[in-house]
Amino acid sequence: MSLSERHFILGYGSLINGESRSKTGETGQVWPVKLQGYERHWSVMSSEFGMSSVAVVPASHASCNGVLVEVAYDQFTLFDERERGYQRSQVQAENLMPYHDTCLPEGTYWIYHIDQVTPPHADCPIALSYLDVILSGCLEHSADFADDFLSLTQGWHYPTLNDRHQPRYPRVQPDLSITSLNPLLESVTTLSIKELSVTYES
Repeated sequence: MSLSERHFILGYGSLINGESRSKTGETGQVWPVKLQGYERHWSVMSSEFGMSSVAVVPASHASCNGVLVEVAYDQFTLFDERERGYQRSQVQAENLMPYHDTCLPEGTYWIYHIDQVTPPHADCPIALSYLDVILSGCLEHSADFADDFLSLTQGWHYPTLNDRHQPRYPRVQPDLSITSLNPLLESVTTLSIKELSVTYES
C-alpha cells in the first residue's frame, strides 16, 4: 500500500459500530454506503467463540450496506488480524453508492470477504451479543440503514442464541439499550419475544 494514498475499509458488520472499530485501531471519517456486487450472509468463520459472524461473498446481482471507514496505512495490520479468515480485496469506486448526497473520498477501497459460506448451526449460532453491536452501529446512521442491514443479510432462519446474560462475542457492549434493538429483531429472529427479553447482567 502506498503511504501517500488514502485507504478505506468497507465495514459491513461489527465495523459499522464506532466503539467496536476503536477497540481495534484508529480510524477516521465514515461514509454510509451501499455496495453492489457482494451479498452478506451469516457464516461460521471460526468455532473459537461458538458463534457465527456476517461475511460477504461476491455476487454480481446482489448488494449490501455498510460504512466506508478511513484507515491509516499503519493500522491495516491490526484490522487484518481482527478479520482473520477473510480475504481482503479492492473494491471499485463505481460499485459504491453513498446514502447521502455527498461525494465519496478518493483513494483505495478494501473489503474483507469470503468465497464460500459455512451455514450457522446449533454450536455456532447467530449470537445476540454480536448482533446487538452491529445494529447499534447501524442506528448511529439511521433507522433506514438498520432496516437495510436486516433486509440485505441472508440466513436469518439459522439458529439464534440470546447470549446477553453470558456473551460469547469478545467485543461485547453490555451497556447497550436492548429496548431500541429488540423491535428491529422481531422481524428476522427465530427467538420468541420472551427469549428476546433476556438482557445483559449488570
